[in-house]
Amino acid sequence: MPRPPAASPRTRARTSLPRATALAVALLLATSAAPTTSAYAAEAPPEHIEGTLPSGANYVMDKPADWNGTVLLFSHGYRPAGSPLAAQNAPDDATKALLLKKGYALIGSSYATNGWAVTDAVPDQLATLDVFTERLGEARRTIAWGQSYGGLVTTAIAERHPGRIDGSLAMCGLVHGGVANWNNTLDPVFALKTLLAPGSSVQLTGFADQASAAAAAKTMGATVTDAQATPEGRARIALAAALHNIPGWNDPSQPEPAPDDWNTQQANQYQALQGMLSLPAFSWRQEAESRAGGNMSWNTGVDYTKMLRRSSVYKEVTELYKDAGLSLKKDLGALNRAPRISADPAAVDWMSRTSAFTGRLHKPQLTIHTTGDALVPVQVQSAYRRAATAGGSSALLRQAYVDNPGHCTFSPAEQTAALHTLEKRLGKGRWQGTDPASLNATAAVADPTTPARYLPYRPAPYPRPYDLAHPGDDR
Repeated sequence: MPRPPAASPRTRARTSLPRATALAVALLLATSAAPTTSAYAAEAPPEHIEGTLPSGANYVMDKPADWNGTVLLFSHGYRPAGSPLAAQNAPDDATKALLLKKGYALIGSSYATNGWAVTDAVPDQLATLDVFTERLGEARRTIAWGQSYGGLVTTAIAERHPGRIDGSLAMCGLVHGGVANWNNTLDPVFALKTLLAPGSSVQLTGFADQASAAAAAKTMGATVTDAQATPEGRARIALAAALHNIPGWNDPSQPEPAPDDWNTQQANQYQALQGMLSLPAFSWRQEAESRAGGNMSWNTGVDYTKMLRRSSVYKEVTELYKDAGLSLKKDLGALNRAPRISADPAAVDWMSRTSAFTGRLHKPQLTIHTTGDALVPVQVQSAYRRAATAGGSSALLRQAYVDNPGHCTFSPAEQTAALHTLEKRLGKGRWQGTDPASLNATAAVADPTTPARYLPYRPAPYPRPYDLAHPGDDR
């Protein structure tokens, strides 16, 4: 399969971002604010409004005195159930100040609940747009944008409510949809349990409550910690990581391994897998199951041998198995013979109706993704490209890639360049400047103080896509 070109670390600038010590923490950092510098300070204070919607969600709005007529509706990333309902109208303070200085109005809400809250998020965001219109005036142009889980919310708005916006920007988004997300979150933990603890009774789905999910996470985390101490365990951890396409460099705090430094790549993947076990694979799954009314994931009929061969890190797995003296064929056979997990049809139906995509865009959408994302692997972009092609809207979709490890680790320059490129499409009626060189040039003009690292890239296929444009995906 096509692979991205290698680049020397000496020729690539990296963003200095907050240290992420676990994958789950990286998701929360994606929505945290970076310090604002005086270079970004707006010349005149914007009109600032905060309030609460009838749903209980909070909203925040900033309208500069020299408003350019464009409003940017920002959807924030995933927040665990029970965390505060904090409104957010930009990905970080530096980007926020940069955009306010350019005259953009920025708005966004919390969601009435946290967790897998798409049924709250979409109406709350649209209600926030209504409040802006009523209180601050009609926008000449409205762009929906969001990060991570907010990219899913943004794409849901784009597909289901195209009349409310002019275009959309999904950044590091879950554009593969909810069913695909939870299916592919199941695959690595299924492999870990089967290969590292075949006699364990630990649950992977169907949790009664958060306590049972936390207990399962603790058990699996300890199992993986023990396995990391042996060559055989490390090879099997790499296999599990490959089923999720976890890259060998996935956090800015990690050492960047050489292309054939399999041990460092595996150590980096181990860190990401422990982050996945600590929250998304168990605690966050239980919360989503409680909304769906049951288990919305399955691996019946999955051929893990074929899935591994399509993985972006297949070569690493084969080399580590050789070094450990293990038979990869034997382990894959064990995976394929292991008792499978079936889904609750009603839960799949709920997740499909609320969180899967048709691929039918009616307004232009630009997506951007980092190449080293372990939480929402870059291959999700292949899944949405597949959906948009089947849905007949591929001409409205453009996808661009940033050369950096981590989840949503974009610079202010890169995010602003993406917005400007989308606006150019809205103004001219055709895509221009979506190639890496043009995006980097746009970023350098928008903010010369932070990196511009767009690159030519073609992600591998997503392991188990699911969209409403392909009826066969529900098997």
